[in-house]
Amino acid sequence: MSDALRPFTIAVPDTDLADLRERLRRTRWPDPETCEGWDQGIPLAYTRELAAYWAEAYDWRRCEALLNGWPQFTTTIDGLDIHFLHRRSPNPDALPLVITHGWPGSLVEFHKVIEPLADPAAHGGDALDAFHVVLPSLPGYGFSGKPARTGTGVEAIGRCWGQLMARLGYDRYIAQGGDWGSAVTLSMARTETTHCAGVHVNMPIVAPDPETLENPTEQEQRAFAAMEFYNRWDSGYSKQQATRPQTLGYALADSPAGQLAWIMEKFKAWTDCEQDGVRHPEHALGRDEMLDNITLYWLSNSAASSARLYWESFNEPDLSPIDLPVGCSLFPGEIFKCSRRWAERRFRNLVYWNEPPRGGHFAAFEQPGSFVEELRSAFRGLR
Repeated sequence: MSDALRPFTIAVPDTDLADLRERLRRTRWPDPETCEGWDQGIPLAYTRELAAYWAEAYDWRRCEALLNGWPQFTTTIDGLDIHFLHRRSPNPDALPLVITHGWPGSLVEFHKVIEPLADPAAHGGDALDAFHVVLPSLPGYGFSGKPARTGTGVEAIGRCWGQLMARLGYDRYIAQGGDWGSAVTLSMARTETTHCAGVHVNMPIVAPDPETLENPTEQEQRAFAAMEFYNRWDSGYSKQQATRPQTLGYALADSPAGQLAWIMEKFKAWTDCEQDGVRHPEHALGRDEMLDNITLYWLSNSAASSARLYWESFNEPDLSPIDLPVGCSLFPGEIFKCSRRWAERRFRNLVYWNEPPRGGHFAAFEQPGSFVEELRSAFRGLR
């Protein structure tokens, strides 16, 4: 049947891993940057160090076994195979929760929060806060199918997730997301209102309130500064992926060193990774876990297909008002910042707002304990 849930196990062929190592060893490197630090991108010396580690010491089978420790499935929706992880809580009254990742994220970034969300009693929490966790891979990402035609933007994905949750037997559920996952989740708050009871995002997508422009708060001034920095220094990747994802795909699909550099630079830019005045991605995340995420992109050959979501949805975001209950957690290292009064202008039923002290764009990856507590707090009133 087309709506069947097919059990799935990750089993990457040994030949694919051997090919990865061989390509890394044969990398033709560019000349080094002409400035200090990361101002021109990820430094050559660090990239070569990472590539050597990836080729000679990194163990994908460890990550594969970790992910295979949870039930995984594929199902076909609107002609596209969707891969997802489904961890049912031991509490039968748990609240169903669908979590959506973004770019350059994946299921990997949530591996530390799945068990505390599903079985809080076993992790120092209250059994009443339990969730049935559904983690799909976005179309074109990971082990989900790759769209063969245009039209798979955030609204289509949100409707797809609604079908997925119905197929799993969940008549009432809540949704969470960051990055593209935030856009998908907020689209569900507009289109899936019959069954979606509320949403939480850790990257609120809102516009500044025009009435505040002449008298911005300190937080809003920081938000303007962050947007100016992003537009001037940090948005090149999005311009390329939103306009010519296919052209980019040729380079990244052929060079694992290129794929490594393309994603690792964002781990440095978007994590809360400053220590003693120095920003470095390994201050926020372990080398192996970042390579787990990057390897998933490489092995699934999803450089071009993942970038196409920018072409589909980045240039015309839907900022229409939302009446469904919305919770927001604004971590300090987030790319796009906003104030509560900006959020309240779009989210007419803002039921939760908090600003944790640590964490960045990859909140569940960087600060799993805080992320779990944010979701428990945000959704407690919707049970």
